[in-house]
Amino acid sequence: MKRVLILAVACSGLAACSTEDHQDIRTWMEQSTEGLKGTIKPLPEIKPSMVVAYEAGALVDPFSEEKIEPERRRGASSGGGIVPDLDRRKEPLEQYPLDALAMVGVLQQGKVAYALIRADETLHRVRTGNYMGQNFGVITAVSDDGVTLKEIVQDADGEWVERNSTLQLLEQEANK
Repeated sequence: MKRVLILAVACSGLAACSTEDHQDIRTWMEQSTEGLKGTIKPLPEIKPSMVVAYEAGALVDPFSEEKIEPERRRGASSGGGIVPDLDRRKEPLEQYPLDALAMVGVLQQGKVAYALIRADETLHRVRTGNYMGQNFGVITAVSDDGVTLKEIVQDADGEWVERNSTLQLLEQEANK
């Protein structure tokens, strides 16, 4: 009940204020704003732009399949048909990348040279023709200095290319 009474008094007070004529305030506002008229600069003239006809609409889009596919076919014919043997049974050292393998020694049995390769604290004996590394690397030579591999990797176009890699023999100081 008290709230209703306070609300009624507030509303009547506001209504009383609105009935008075505020002519003195209106006169003062008009006098104060007489010299405050701003000027707006005219907009700059819009120069018509030169129309250029697009004439390349009839040409082949450089990113369309018609343009890309012939390039791929041309690249495939120049690749020499290098393809890794995916059906071949993997050898144990093919599960490791080359940087996880270390050549720690060389064995000679007759005319065949074997390299001792350490992977995860296990020694493996490999020779020319064995595979190692994750890039279809086949050992092409075993020497006292290291093992030479021929890897088959994909280039940026997805074509298989050969790349030579070498796994160097670890020095004695590095083993200690």
